[in-house]
Amino acid sequence: MTSENVSESEAGEPTKAVSAKAMDDQLIDELVSRAQAEGLQLTGEGGLLQQLTKRLLEDRAERLRHHLRRPSVGDPPVTTTPVTPLV
Repeated sequence: MTSENVSESEAGEPTKAVSAKAMDDQLIDELVSRAQAEGLQLTGEGGLLQQLTKRLLEDRAERLRHHLRRPSVGDPPVTTTPVTPLV
């Protein structure tokens, strides 16, 4: 196959994947370097991995609550039918 047979979208996709991968690697390297410079452990109780995992799980739980329209702790209950006041 020659380069003339490859569409622009096909040719552009590997570049996007590579640049996203390179950016991910760069961010991970920066996080690890900063954690080590500040004396933070990478694993174990209170370590970088535990903090990242906690934040990811909290974010996913919040998105799921929002998606399901369920209240968070402390939020008022969601009513599905109109409430008529008692007279």
